[in-house]
Amino acid sequence: MISFKQLPLEAKAAVAAGVVFFSMMLSRSYLAEKLDLRMRRWLLRLQMALFANALMLIGSLHVWRSTVTTFSRSSAASSFCFMPWKIAVFMFLALAHSSFFTLLFLVAEEPYFFSLAAYTCLGAYIILIFFLFTLGSVEQAYKFLAGRGAKSGTGNKNRTVMKPVLAVMLTVVLTVVGLLNASQPPTVNTVEIPVHKLPSTMNNLKVVLLSDIHLGPTVGKTKLTMIVRMVKALKPDITVIVGDLTDSEAEIIRPAVEPLGELNSPLGTYFVTGNHEYYTSDVSNWFELLKSYNIRPLHNENVKIVSPKSADDWFCLAGVDDIEADVLRYSGHGMDLRKALRGCSTERTIMLLAHQPIAAKWALQERPDINLILSGHTHGGQMFPLNAGAYFLNPFFVGLYKVGQNTFVYVSPGTMYFGIPMRLGSRAEITEIILRSP
Repeated sequence: MISFKQLPLEAKAAVAAGVVFFSMMLSRSYLAEKLDLRMRRWLLRLQMALFANALMLIGSLHVWRSTVTTFSRSSAASSFCFMPWKIAVFMFLALAHSSFFTLLFLVAEEPYFFSLAAYTCLGAYIILIFFLFTLGSVEQAYKFLAGRGAKSGTGNKNRTVMKPVLAVMLTVVLTVVGLLNASQPPTVNTVEIPVHKLPSTMNNLKVVLLSDIHLGPTVGKTKLTMIVRMVKALKPDITVIVGDLTDSEAEIIRPAVEPLGELNSPLGTYFVTGNHEYYTSDVSNWFELLKSYNIRPLHNENVKIVSPKSADDWFCLAGVDDIEADVLRYSGHGMDLRKALRGCSTERTIMLLAHQPIAAKWALQERPDINLILSGHTHGGQMFPLNAGAYFLNPFFVGLYKVGQNTFVYVSPGTMYFGIPMRLGSRAEITEIILRSP
């Protein structure tokens, strides 16, 4: 039997990731009720950071071998540039690995430069891993098809060296493009949606949808101020925030949240939790903070939105907790559609706020009479090559979907970004939804 010491480094990293994941499951099952909230919050974040780093170590070993070890065996090793390159690759990997720990130590009113640099390196790391894997797969396929698997020579050595060079060049270009794209203000996307049973007095009602702002290590007060200013310029009747507003505890990032107090939609501003709110383990404090800014959390509950023109005309706006609350066994929380829709008449329009598209799917399976669901979560994939994974993992990816005869689902691509300050193949968005009566 092979001992742990004899395992290759990649296998050791995989074992470490498995151990951390197992400890996370044990913590959720047996320690959740025994630890106080602050300790549970710290433990969960530490475990998630360690788990991510253990998995990343497998890729980092591949990056190091591809971009450093490969060149050490060539004439490039004697170049004066090789040592600075070696140091640069090491620093790049170290910064990428440190990004997950910034949630524990570096969250404030405005992002720290270190956090921005670390998460930028993480984004570049993801792109680099993709291209190294893709180019390696193309090379192996070429060898197989050409029948040269057993041959070696100068041509093969040149291709071996060129592969990481090409991967690095593509990564640098896409990283710059992604950073520039994410640095732009969110685009305002106007969408007209015909809503079944919507009273004629509420025709052209304007709802502004925000999602996935992710206040935390790389998004701070300045960006939130910009978002609020853009929302106010649209003069919405209702503003809704469908989760993942934050990645940090309320007290730590309280100064960055102040711009939300300027939202003054006449029919109200409403909020539902996303999975990241539950990762903070601070949902109750967030609810209280949002209420102080006249933002109403819909905690498996609903409100009547009454027409400004007629008190007899109204529709039901409901919100459910994010489904991650059930996974985390977050006390007093979890998606409860029946409770959320209690009192909502089937004779009236029903609009539901649910952070994850999978929750929208489940809601429609249980209550197909819901007329409109607003979601987020996917970020439109946020950046290449994560777009494909987000597309296949969610029943609704981004944009407007019609389900059945009288139901629409709209999935926001997110108003900012999570952690990595990059967008490739997606664009941050503030959605202006115009409700049309039939």
